[in-house]
This record gives sequence, C-alpha cells and structure tokens, in this order.
Amino acid sequence: MAASLDAGAFPPLTPGQGPGWAKLAAAVEAQVPPAEVETIYVFRPIKREGKEWGTAVVTRKAADGRLRVYTAKYMLVVRGKERGLSKVEVEEVALTTAEVLAHVMQATVARGGDTEPPVELGPAVWYEGR
Repeated sequence: MAASLDAGAFPPLTPGQGPGWAKLAAAVEAQVPPAEVETIYVFRPIKREGKEWGTAVVTRKAADGRLRVYTAKYMLVVRGKERGLSKVEVEEVALTTAEVLAHVMQATVARGGDTEPPVELGPAVWYEGR
C-alpha cells in the first residue's frame, strides 16, 4: 500500500529538479555559460500557500582561481489561477575562495534555522548534454 500525503502536502522532489529549478537554470545560463559552472548548491525549496520558493548558490572560477559566487532565486506559482507564473533573480554576490564558501554554506544552516545543509550538485544536473 502506498503512503498517502496529507492535504496540501507535496511529494518530495529530487534536489535541483522540477519546473521552478528549470526556470532558474535558464536564468543562470543567461549570465553564466553552463561550461563555466563549477558547483550548484541547492537549498530545500519552501512550498506554502500555492507557491514554491527555491534558492541556489552557483559558482564559477575566476581568472585568479577564486570563485565568483551567484545567488539564484525563484518563486513559482504551483496552484490556482496563476499557476505556472514565476519570478527569477540571479545576482553575482561574491568573489571568494572555495574554503570560505564551504564555511559560509555550512553556516547558513545555523543562521537560517534550516535543518538540512544545501545539497552540492554538479552542473550536469541542470545542463546535461550541453
């Protein structure tokens, strides 16, 4: 027998996959060529009141070996008359070393009250075959 979901609950998604993430990947691609993406850190999406919010941190190597860091966010309407409407935002926010970034990613769990650290993914998750 399959487990049932409570009313309003959403089935679990693969990290970084789904319609909202696909829109976000396209927005990131407009600023960072997929071949230059080093790592994608995805946070667990938040789903509430018919909307889904997702955040990713995307890195690419800079000429000096440090990482250029981008914050990418989306909001996707998943229920109701406006279903499918979305808002995406990609912003370059830092130039740092991999060590500092790893520390910041772990610290976000403590600061944000999230119970799970971001999932570290390779660029193939969004850009397979490109």
